[in-house]
Amino acid sequence: VQLQASGGGLVQAGGSLRLSCAASRTIFSRYVMAWYRQPPGQQREFVAWIGRSGQSKYSDSVSGRFTISRDSAKQTVYLQMNGLHPEDTAVYYCSAGRIDVSGTYLPYDLWGQGTLVTVSS
Repeated sequence: VQLQASGGGLVQAGGSLRLSCAASRTIFSRYVMAWYRQPPGQQREFVAWIGRSGQSKYSDSVSGRFTISRDSAKQTVYLQMNGLHPEDTAVYYCSAGRIDVSGTYLPYDLWGQGTLVTVSS
């Protein structure tokens, strides 16, 4: 398994969770890492990406509430989620990819298995 996401669960609105994505050494060292999510009945959507130097970008819906980070010693990417809303309920996936010249994240066909986050109201 090249990408393994974990940390999902059930939390009340306003609560916090931290997701983890363990990556292989090759993937972690070569690629930009990102989180996506897929709400029930909806398409997968971008959440945040982080570059190898620590630069990051967030979707408007999570900016200011979520923080993406990476630990090189553990080859792990994290997503700290604070102030959760019921609409944050989704399966969260980690991804590896690249950034194009406009700063847009482009995923490669490298996905973890997903971890379910459920936020109750």
